[in-house]
Amino acid sequence: MAQNRTLDSFFTKENKPVTPQPAKAVQTEKEPEPKIAQTEPIEEKIGQPPVKKERKPRVLPPTAPLDLPSSYFVSAAYNGRQRKAIIKLYEPESGELYFWQDNTGHKPYCLTNLPKEKVLQFERIVKHQGFDSCIVEQKFDPLSNQDIQVTKIVAKDPLAIGGRPNGTIRDIIPEDHPQVCGCQIQDSDTKIWESKIKYYQSYIYDQKLLPGMIYQIKNGNLEETSVHEAEQALRKIHEIFSDETSDEQEFAEMWAKLLEYPAPKFRRAAIDIEVYSPLSNRVPDAREGACPVIACSIYSSDGDKRVLVLKRQDRSNEKTQTTTDIAIEYCETEEDLLRQVFKVLNDFPFILTFNGDDFDLRYLVHRAVNLGISKTEIPIEVGKRVCLIKYGIHIDLYKFFFNRSIQGYAFSNRYKDVSLGDVGAALLGMEKIHLDKAFGDLTYNELAHYCLRDSEITYKLTSFEDDSAMKLILVLARISSMPMEDVSRQGVSRWIRNFMHREHRKRGLLIPNAEDILTKKGKTSTTATIKGKKYKGAIVVEPTPGVHFNVAVMDFPSLYPSIIKVWNLGYQSIDCIHPECKKRMIPDTQHWVCTKKRALESLLIGSLRDLRVRWYKSRAKDKTLPPELRSWYNTVQGALKVILNASYGVFGADSFDLYCPPVAEATAAIGRYSITQILEHAEISGVKVLYGDTDSLFLKNPSKEQIEEVANWTEQNLNMNIDVDKVYRYAVFSARKKNYLGVLENGTVDVKGLTGKKKHIPVFIKDAFNQMKDRLAKVKTPAEFENAKKDIAGIVKDRYTRLKRREWSDNTELAFHVVLGDDLSRYTKTTPQHVKAAFILQKSGKELRAGDLISFVKVNSNKERVKPVELTYKNEIDTDKYIAYLQSTFDQVLDALGLNFDEIIGLTKLAQFFA
Repeated sequence: MAQNRTLDSFFTKENKPVTPQPAKAVQTEKEPEPKIAQTEPIEEKIGQPPVKKERKPRVLPPTAPLDLPSSYFVSAAYNGRQRKAIIKLYEPESGELYFWQDNTGHKPYCLTNLPKEKVLQFERIVKHQGFDSCIVEQKFDPLSNQDIQVTKIVAKDPLAIGGRPNGTIRDIIPEDHPQVCGCQIQDSDTKIWESKIKYYQSYIYDQKLLPGMIYQIKNGNLEETSVHEAEQALRKIHEIFSDETSDEQEFAEMWAKLLEYPAPKFRRAAIDIEVYSPLSNRVPDAREGACPVIACSIYSSDGDKRVLVLKRQDRSNEKTQTTTDIAIEYCETEEDLLRQVFKVLNDFPFILTFNGDDFDLRYLVHRAVNLGISKTEIPIEVGKRVCLIKYGIHIDLYKFFFNRSIQGYAFSNRYKDVSLGDVGAALLGMEKIHLDKAFGDLTYNELAHYCLRDSEITYKLTSFEDDSAMKLILVLARISSMPMEDVSRQGVSRWIRNFMHREHRKRGLLIPNAEDILTKKGKTSTTATIKGKKYKGAIVVEPTPGVHFNVAVMDFPSLYPSIIKVWNLGYQSIDCIHPECKKRMIPDTQHWVCTKKRALESLLIGSLRDLRVRWYKSRAKDKTLPPELRSWYNTVQGALKVILNASYGVFGADSFDLYCPPVAEATAAIGRYSITQILEHAEISGVKVLYGDTDSLFLKNPSKEQIEEVANWTEQNLNMNIDVDKVYRYAVFSARKKNYLGVLENGTVDVKGLTGKKKHIPVFIKDAFNQMKDRLAKVKTPAEFENAKKDIAGIVKDRYTRLKRREWSDNTELAFHVVLGDDLSRYTKTTPQHVKAAFILQKSGKELRAGDLISFVKVNSNKERVKPVELTYKNEIDTDKYIAYLQSTFDQVLDALGLNFDEIIGLTKLAQFFA
């Protein structure tokens, strides 16, 4: 039910949640602060949450009034009882969320190519309890490039179209087609379209609603709201794009409207629960809810900083205590504690968690049911993969920060591991409290501080840098036409799919099935050079090994989006039906591209790219603008970067709904062609190219005039821009592709592809690699390099010697850390090293489950050649394995530095021969 966002029970009086009873607080003398290691929180750039204000109890269900002032469309759902779409509106002045029900009579539907009279011959359809009616409509089919007549099958509820295991309309037509006589359409040609789109998404498209934008309710009707300042900016953008075609102007202004409107301050609360488990090394199963919830912390925008703590019998001798920095509320029973938590969930429009889908909220539901709390009191809907708040919006920040596009393009890879502690430390400078004793042995005070720190980090991950994460989710909701919850949980391919679907509906285009695109446009014409790929990818120019000073890196801003725009790439335009278009062939392929009609992909992605380059990037750096506006523009251009950098790859991913391999193949081919053309021109111009990779060229000691000449030639001949992205004081290239190290003028060291930067490397080796980086960062001239080489050789020799002498402080320095991806019982065919170590742990009595972190070392004392680090003695370590790993890590750089690992460690050529 959660996946369909049903609100069946939300609008009935009998299901209104029981008002929770307040927990009893006991005042006792204060206990000293806990003696546990902790990192002091950094100061918030936007200040601490405001002082908590008393608020009136929220009226549930939060039905929207007949008149509601300007509010933000933040989510959508479906009310199964009323059979209506629901729009969730956040009113920022009151900080409340309201539900508005559709009043237009919109209903779910799907499309088929069967004539209406033939559809009505399907007895299982016309007698289906969800069937409503049939309507004949005209649609433009982008694949056949012609208008076609379709039958719209209208249903009374979404599950009649699809979603149930059996007996849905989209299943009945293919199943029953052979029994329907007299139809000229062959069974294999029977088509069903647009049956897998979520109903609330279909409703958004058809009503031309814009998630994330501002609406008001007048006399019960939903109306769009205009913002004067945003409209002024739109007029300026119109002027900037006045030299573009009418289509390009239309799309640029459409995007600009979504991106220029302001964002609200979101009233929200972060929660985190702690569960007592008799097994300290195992997290309780959220689907069982077998262990008691002993604490829940709340950190909110209202200034609410408190922890609900369960008074436990095993701590009956401990006095409850109060603190001056946080509020601790003691609950006599676990039921009281859970009801207090549910009160918070009902009060706030936005609830933040870190992995709440899989643990916190899911655990609360199952634990409450186990304790006999009525389901009507539980304001959480549990789905297979998500947990939704009945009267609010649940944002699971773990899934948001886990998104690789968000990690790489929005936050510039500032964090590596996606744990609350790692992300908090990287983005906030704030770490989790580290415990030095078993969880169940914490005092009430220690437990409260530990728990609150987690919800504080969770909250501040959305408030740092002027609420950047919340604003980013809002911007992405606007671009993708998706609810904020969906945006925060789903990947970039879904965002792109959704705005493509929106534009199809807006323009009366039939949304094609993925299999139809693949059948008509799915053939590739190049051979992949990388195993497992479907076509030939990007070009990588052979590097010139060695150390090179003053290296300018020139790259194409958004190369692939630029190609998609300039070359008019899209599933409709590639290999089009016009014979005359075959003259415009894609270099190095057998594909051609349409010259008569612009592809939607070309217009949508191209206009987004132009808007970022010509407006938002410069506005984000414009110090004449107010800081708040500059911050907003920075968030917007970051969101655009996320979308644009994925816009090529999705068309080559078979999980994408508009998957079209030739589009991705053509994009890569044009990229190769562009780089090759510039390489040839650079050689003619006397510019030395040291290396090239996908969209970047590394030029050795170019003059200003040479850089300008290359840029001008590229614009005139390729109709694309290329400029200097960065300049390395010097760069170190190995003979391997995609492996180099560059030092910027400020001493920052860029590492690409080198083993030493990877997170699974043991600390003992990683520390040595970082020492080498730090030493290279200090080199400013070629003359200084010889001394640096000697020092680097010393670093390598020191680590080698310590390994040979077994002079490491602790075995954990040599540990590899890998997460167990599945339960051990499922590893029957292959057993990777960390799984072998896990089996040894299991035999020692430790219970393990999927998601546990396995730390192991390489040994020579058993046939598995690995052991869990905690069960290993120093004399068991296979030092030869670690020496080999040390060598493979450093060889990539030593080659470029003119150093040899064997010579560093003192191995003579004769010894090498006999080794």
